[in-house]
Amino acid sequence: MLFCFKINFLARHFFMKGLIEMNALVFQSDFGLGDGAVSAMHGVARMVNSDLIIDDLTHDIKPYNIFEASYRILQTIEYWPKGTVFVSVVDPGVGSDRHSIVVKTKAGHYIVTPDNGTISHVAKFIGLESARIIDEVKDRLPFSENSHTFHGRDVYAYNGAKLASDEGYYHFLKEISLDELVYSPIKEAKIEDGIIEGTIDILDIRFGSLWTNIPLDLLKRADIKQGDAIKVTIFYKNIKKYENQMTFGHSFADVGLGETIAYINSLINLGIAINQASFSDTYQIGTGADWTIFIKKEI
Repeated sequence: MLFCFKINFLARHFFMKGLIEMNALVFQSDFGLGDGAVSAMHGVARMVNSDLIIDDLTHDIKPYNIFEASYRILQTIEYWPKGTVFVSVVDPGVGSDRHSIVVKTKAGHYIVTPDNGTISHVAKFIGLESARIIDEVKDRLPFSENSHTFHGRDVYAYNGAKLASDEGYYHFLKEISLDELVYSPIKEAKIEDGIIEGTIDILDIRFGSLWTNIPLDLLKRADIKQGDAIKVTIFYKNIKKYENQMTFGHSFADVGLGETIAYINSLINLGIAINQASFSDTYQIGTGADWTIFIKKEI
């Protein structure tokens, strides 16, 4: 009887173990692909669990650009299933007293990252449910305690892989209040007297288009419709860098080759582009809070 009980217990144990659902693991960093850093992170994840589904968001974040890392996660996260674990390593403070954290979003995704503002866009536009702190002394790749400059491999890939292998791992980490986390300021676009003011958040890198924080709803409030002519003015701090009229269209095909166009991008925000050329390179326009854009409907 006891023997049968043990057999049944073991059968249930291994059956339930097989039911532990693994989630995808998605890496992002500013490491580039010029050396073995990204491959090492993949390798650590596969050492933890060789059956993991591993993908890459991007490793071409501009070095040390935390704002861009935050934005790229927001751009991508909603297209991955609930439970997906994002590991983002843009970490200019590596080796300092900054914390390493895991956050769970209100949509059920996880982000493993330094506590340096990387979770800011997701926190603002999706919302965070809870957070955990990673003990960098004990919760790390075994035998890596003498390495202090590659937490992407030793801390984030390792913990991300453990979490993707078993969501229950999240509850073994120490809870930290969401109010204690670091958040970067994120400006919201506004409208006054028919003029919309926003910022140029990021580039559509490969093509040089400008992606603003101006949502479609603000354009509607300004009575700007597709096909209308709009005046676009761009400042860097207080210096005017660009001013011209362009068409607010559906897509690049609405204008001729080399002509400018305003359009709605995949995040349903305003984009500014040149058909088959780089707007950013042509007019030397950058991104970030210091780059302000004004939009007005031309009558």
